[in-house]
Amino acid sequence: MSDLIIRPTTAADLPAITAIYDEAVRTSTATFELIPPDLAEMTRRFETLTGGGFPYLVAVLGSAVCGYAYAGPYRPRPAYRFTVENSVYLASAAQRRGVGTALLNELIAQCEARGFRQMIAVIGDSANAGSVGLHRKTGFELIGVHRNVGLKFGRWLDTVMMQRALGDGGESVPEQSGV
Repeated sequence: MSDLIIRPTTAADLPAITAIYDEAVRTSTATFELIPPDLAEMTRRFETLTGGGFPYLVAVLGSAVCGYAYAGPYRPRPAYRFTVENSVYLASAAQRRGVGTALLNELIAQCEARGFRQMIAVIGDSANAGSVGLHRKTGFELIGVHRNVGLKFGRWLDTVMMQRALGDGGESVPEQSGV
């Protein structure tokens, strides 16, 4: 896919991102949100993450945003500060074309460059073979399944937990680690 561009997200990309996420909320179990957030809320989320120093990327084919990925804090307590949780969403037309792999690989590289040491994927629905496969392909390992923790579309859903070391992972302590 030589015309695919992965780049940092800008405010101009947020309407397309909002539309991609709207479809995911309404039609899939990839997210456990039940009501699609509007552009104002998606903008607030974007500004919070990028303002906190986390990467937020888009995939562009031609001139159209066809997917996005970002990392954010895994948990709010300070001991988790070197661990991020990732999210990847694609427009349905971009799925199974290598876009997700390109996005996630670049997200991993940008998180490593920022000094993060672990990346966690919380995958909605254990039947989400596409997301599980994408994460496996990019070096994630299964660490567990939370059974029947979400209720959407009238059925109970699992979350699949996967993890990938970034950089040195847990082999060393970052120099700027503080406490």
